[in-house]
Amino acid sequence: MLLQDKVVVVSGIGPGLGRSIALRCARQGADIVLAARTESRLTEVAKEVTDLGRRAVTVTTDISSEDDAARLAETALESFGRVDTLVNNAFAMPPMTTFDRAPFEGIRDGFETNVLGALRLVNLFRPALEASRGSIVMVSSMVIRHSQLTMGPYKMTKSALLAMAQSLSTELGPKGVRVNTIAPGYIWADNVKFYFDYLAKQRGITPQEVYDEVAANIDLRKLPEPDEVADTIVFLASSLASAVTGQCLDVNGGEYHH
Repeated sequence: MLLQDKVVVVSGIGPGLGRSIALRCARQGADIVLAARTESRLTEVAKEVTDLGRRAVTVTTDISSEDDAARLAETALESFGRVDTLVNNAFAMPPMTTFDRAPFEGIRDGFETNVLGALRLVNLFRPALEASRGSIVMVSSMVIRHSQLTMGPYKMTKSALLAMAQSLSTELGPKGVRVNTIAPGYIWADNVKFYFDYLAKQRGITPQEVYDEVAANIDLRKLPEPDEVADTIVFLASSLASAVTGQCLDVNGGEYHH
């Protein structure tokens, strides 16, 4: 029970990684504050958390909204009186195109959620995290490790998130708060499965053939499952990582080395 009686706030609760983060933390003894824009998803995951014997609080939240973010922090502290870990998992996808075609408004929206929204939550939860000598985990992406065409706007936001996390580690370290980042690759969940199905139809092959082609470039020859990525976050939130801060841990099965 690596997180016994800790309180973990998770933004970006969805059917894939967000859900896994919440449930893997709950399995390790944590109570969970769930934040996302879609209330129905929050309700579903909250029930799964309580079925595991842990407490769950849901707050419908768009982290780009100052009012929503403030309500999230207030609700978390009113409900549990403390916060031990903040997991910034919420993100927005900027335009998937080259820079000469990318509308600036779309890029700004990406920064508003992926970078400024994350910073907004950090600042709101900073006093509670300092009080608990807690931790923060930012969810970045393997996009920071390559420069594939059309990924530039997304890479900009996730690279900025990493830089911010490193600077926050320096700021918050003297207060006992650890700040780390994970950079997942493909995660074998609904969104990637849908994308592989789309690619298969476009090319007239099977989804399994698409999977095999991608997996062939991964050292472990498999795409990580959501729970495998979430377990890395559990580690970083736990006392097992008590001397780890300012780091970015790649979770991609060996597709990229860093």
